[in-house]
Amino acid sequence: MSTTPLQKNPSRRRRSAEEVRKAALAEARALLLASGPGAVTLKAVAERLDMTHSNLLHHFGSAGELQSALMGAMVRDLNDALLLAVANITDDAEGPRALVNKVFDAFDAGGAGRLAAWMALTNNVEHVGPIRDAVLDLVNGIEAKFRDQAPDARQRVVAEVLLIALLAFGDAIVGQQLAAILGLGRDSARALTAGLLSRSVADGTQATEKK
Repeated sequence: MSTTPLQKNPSRRRRSAEEVRKAALAEARALLLASGPGAVTLKAVAERLDMTHSNLLHHFGSAGELQSALMGAMVRDLNDALLLAVANITDDAEGPRALVNKVFDAFDAGGAGRLAAWMALTNNVEHVGPIRDAVLDLVNGIEAKFRDQAPDARQRVVAEVLLIALLAFGDAIVGQQLAAILGLGRDSARALTAGLLSRSVADGTQATEKK
């Protein structure tokens, strides 16, 4: 009777350096969002990837380099989110709320709120430039949309973007806890911000019409 030799399990495919870095950054972001900056260590990320600490060290060099790469990736995502928010500004009644939702989502689920707090606490200025560019893109996009309605759009938009960013940041960090304490819904800050933005746009339009 012939026998068939046992088939060996194929060895696991070796991941490329780019694949390892991409997977490591995804796990590092998950750790940041779940447990804060202190949880983002080479050891923790390596364990989630089923890798050795020394292997992951080969790809990043140090925990600081891993954290810096994570900040850079999250800044790029924030920039993309703000550009998307600008691209989707509309003239209808849902425009302000849609814009606010996209910015708040970037700070909350996207992790930009945690990122900003982390950068502030560690005095990390390496990635400030891209964030500045992303915010200016948002200002320019909103200004272009409402320039015909309000000649002083630039000044007004700068103030509005500051307000939206501050409220989005605060909501991402302590919004859930504050809303619960005050007996408010989780999206109360978003609704408030959208209302303020709508009134600001309306006030600017009325002022222009009276001139």
